[in-house]
Amino acid sequence: MKINIYYGGRGIIDDPTLSVIRKITTVLEELNVKVQQYNLYEQRNGITALPNTLKDADGVILASTVEWFGIGGYMMQFLDACWLYGDKDRIKEIYMAPVVMSTTHGEREGMMSLAAAWEMLGGLPCDGMCGYIADTTKLENSGEYTKIIEKKTENIYRTINQKMPVFPASNQAVITKVGVSSSLDLTPQESEQLSEYASDDQYVRKQKEDLQELASIFRDKMGQDEASGNSEEYAKVLTKKFTPVAGVNAKYKISFTDNPKLKPVVIDVAGSKCDCRVADEEGCDVLLSAEQRIIEDILGGRMTFQRGFMEGSIKLKGDFKTLRSLDQLFDLMSE
Repeated sequence: MKINIYYGGRGIIDDPTLSVIRKITTVLEELNVKVQQYNLYEQRNGITALPNTLKDADGVILASTVEWFGIGGYMMQFLDACWLYGDKDRIKEIYMAPVVMSTTHGEREGMMSLAAAWEMLGGLPCDGMCGYIADTTKLENSGEYTKIIEKKTENIYRTINQKMPVFPASNQAVITKVGVSSSLDLTPQESEQLSEYASDDQYVRKQKEDLQELASIFRDKMGQDEASGNSEEYAKVLTKKFTPVAGVNAKYKISFTDNPKLKPVVIDVAGSKCDCRVADEEGCDVLLSAEQRIIEDILGGRMTFQRGFMEGSIKLKGDFKTLRSLDQLFDLMSE
């Protein structure tokens, strides 16, 4: 079974929907489901090509965050693209579970909007989940919330796996009346986005790998990779790039998952003072673990701590809000 997750939020670090998605993914992978996540904010220039990714999916999860009103612009663009360019015959066979978290209000309305939109596309909606989460930390640390997410995820799995029948809805009548879209005069940019290359996942993945390889070669030639080698050098780079931030007093520890011989780096910040040292200490406020290359990318200014966490390259234990200050404390993006 394959389930695609389409995330329509902005990708901020304390977005509760991202926390829910991670827990859903863990449960589904334990059930031997192949999960593919698409972050719409990262692919906003190619959203019109994303309906092609539905062709090999047994089910989809449309996940969004209500920050002030509605399900957000990125998700609406994706649904518009499904209406204009999606394979309606294929969508009729796909189950959809809405996941909507709110930091203000309107999570239930958002979930119903996604279900109604999928019905208009001709698809099969199933029970999803919604909730009001003002503090993501409570969501991460609550065992009760975790049980709710696990239970609802298992129900989604059963619905898709057993292909449970769904009552017909009046919204589905729309597809028979206005479902045939007229031909459109596309701009060259839109034509490129809708081309077979833009919708070919393997082609796009290969292009990204080639670009990363070229970027690495250029970095080596230009001598920009100042953060490489050992923990002592990493500590020196952090000390050099430290920028005091008022009110920040925290202790961080960075561990390397792929190199056990490399000692952790401790960052001890107390107001305008910062002590970066190589040590394996207890009592740290935030524990970060990642592969050595990820830390080198961050120290070299090619990635931020927040982006690494959002992509899943960095594992975190501790206060999520404290992590956000790392990118402010260290001006690693400057030359």
